This record gives sequence, structure tokens and C-alpha cells, in this order.
Amino acid sequence: MSEIKAVDVNIMGREFTVSCADEERPGLINAVNYLDKKMRDIRDAGKVVGLERIAMMAALNLSHELLNSKSGSVDIGDIKRRVALMQDQIDQACAQNKSPL
Repeated sequence: MSEIKAVDVNIMGREFTVSCADEERPGLINAVNYLDKKMRDIRDAGKVVGLERIAMMAALNLSHELLNSKSGSVDIGDIKRRVALMQDQIDQACAQNKSPL
């Protein structure tokens, strides 16, 4: 089993640190790039404003894609890890986006 290391990633210009095993790093980078593209596409369409709303729309779109995929070999554990990773990133983005009242 490989060591878990911190990996710095960038989503829509914001830096996040994510823990990841060495062998999962390429998959993480692919997921980050895919999520970043989805979020930028939503932002660029101009119909959704605010990072939190963009992240939620991207999560809904990705969930829809996943549920409608016709792939016969689905690794539920991998999907759960990816969803948890996305949720952590959304939570971090939301926490950074909050301003004191």
C-alpha cells in the first residue's frame, strides 16, 4: 500500500489540498481537471452566479452523467471516494466564500 500524501490542486483559480495515495494521483488530477472544466463551462454560460451555486450545478450535472452512464464495470468504492472528494472541495470552496456578517 502506498503512502497518503497531500496534493495541491486548483479548481476555478482556488487552491485546495487533498490527501491522496500515490497510485490514485493520476485519477485525482483527471477528476480535478474534469470538475474544473464543468464548473468553468457553467460559469461561462452566464446563467449561474456564485461559486457555491456553480459547484452545486456541476455536482448535479456529474451525478446525472454518472447515473445515465451505460458502463458495465462500475466500481462503487471509487465512485464513493470521488463523490466524497468533490463534497470536501465544495465544502472548502463554500467556507472560503463566506464573508463575516
